[in-house]
Amino acid sequence: MITIKKSYVLCLCIALIGILASCGSRKHTTDTKAARAADAMAKLRSKPLYRFINNWTGVRYKLGGLDKSGIDCSGFAFLLQKDIYGKTLPRRSKDQADAVKSKNYNSLKEGDLIFFSFGGREVDHVGVYLNGDFFVHASTTRGVIIDDLTLPVYQKAIVKTGTLN
Repeated sequence: MITIKKSYVLCLCIALIGILASCGSRKHTTDTKAARAADAMAKLRSKPLYRFINNWTGVRYKLGGLDKSGIDCSGFAFLLQKDIYGKTLPRRSKDQADAVKSKNYNSLKEGDLIFFSFGGREVDHVGVYLNGDFFVHASTTRGVIIDDLTLPVYQKAIVKTGTLN
């Protein structure tokens, strides 16, 4: 009986040590992509922009969509520019790129537009710059999301950055 109790206590102690050790070895880093995206949102100067992005985050992608049931990248940029900055953009991303004044990537400011070409030479995607190398866009696979511009997939595809005249 005593041997069984000692074995039980020993097993319990080993399990407890294992649990405590695993908790202590977990890295507590704030440098995750999600934490950096949240930081970019927290640093937005425009509170209406912050609210706009929060209201649209997670809305699914829908080609030609222009409401909460689904939206595409150019529709998202179109509505954001209209609702937040009172500026009118064309509806298609290629036409939007033609309507902006080019700006150096390193000079981007909150609300500036970033144009991409994933399928060749022509602009086929648009996003809105936030800060700290983050932007918001309507991703075809993830819907409206805040993303990291330093990712190679985006760096390779940027064809124009600018501000609406």
